[in-house]
Amino acid sequence: MSSDLAAVAPGTVQLIDMIFPGDANHHGTLFGGVALAHMDKVAFLAATRHGRAPFVTAASDKIDFRAPGRIGEMVEATGRVVRVGNSSLDVEVELVAEALVTGERRTCASGRFAMVAVKTAETVLPLPPLDLTASAPNDDLLRMVEIVFPPQTNHYGTLYGGDALKMMGKAAFIAATRRARAVMVVAASDKIEFESPIREGELVELAARPVGTGRTSVQIAVDLWAEGLLTGERRLAGSARFTMVAVDREGRPTAFG
Repeated sequence: MSSDLAAVAPGTVQLIDMIFPGDANHHGTLFGGVALAHMDKVAFLAATRHGRAPFVTAASDKIDFRAPGRIGEMVEATGRVVRVGNSSLDVEVELVAEALVTGERRTCASGRFAMVAVKTAETVLPLPPLDLTASAPNDDLLRMVEIVFPPQTNHYGTLYGGDALKMMGKAAFIAATRRARAVMVVAASDKIEFESPIREGELVELAARPVGTGRTSVQIAVDLWAEGLLTGERRLAGSARFTMVAVDREGRPTAFG
C-alpha cells in the first residue's frame, strides 16, 4: 500500500469532504460559501502542484450552481489545469455530491479559476507547459488531498497527531462506505505508525483502499503522504489500518453485499 503514488495526473487534484450540519444552510443543503471555499482550495492546490510557485486567486469565471449537496453526503471537488500562460493559469473545477449509501452522484457546481503566481526570488517563470499526455491513474485507491493550516499544527509547527488521525479516519470511512454501500462505523484501528512530521503549508495526500472484506466488516489501509508544494518532495508520513463495520438503525452489525 505504501508504494509510490506519483501516478497522480499532473495538474489534477481531488479534495473530498463530508457535508456536516455546520456546512449547511437552513434548507439542510451545502452552503454556497462553503462550496466556493472547496472549489477555490482545490484550484489553489492544482495550480501550485503544476507550477511549484506561490499562487493567489485572480478571478473566477461564471460559477454555475446546478444541484444541492445534502447533509450527510460526500462532496468531491476536482481541479484540473486547462490553460497555462507565462505567470498565470486556469483551473477548471467541478464539485460533485455523492450519497454514499446509494452511490447516487450529481454535479453541484462548476467553474473556472484564474490563478496567478506571486513573483518572488524563488518563483521560476515561465510556468511549466500543460502536459496534454497526462492521464488519471487506473487503480482502486481513494485519493484525497488537504493542506495543513496553522490551527491544525502543534507547538512545533507540524500537523497535530489528532488531526492526522481525523484525516485518516475520514478516508477510511469514505473508502469503506463506497465499498459496502452501507452505514459504516469504526470498530477498531490497528498499527498506526507516524514516520515523518508534516509541516504547516504542506499538502497532505491520503490514499485508502479495502484490503479485506467480511460479512459485516471491511478492512481499510490508509497511507498519509506529505508533499512540499513548492518543491514537489514527497514522503510517507504515516499509515494505519481501520476495521469498519456496517450497522443497522439500532447500531447492530449487519451483513452487506
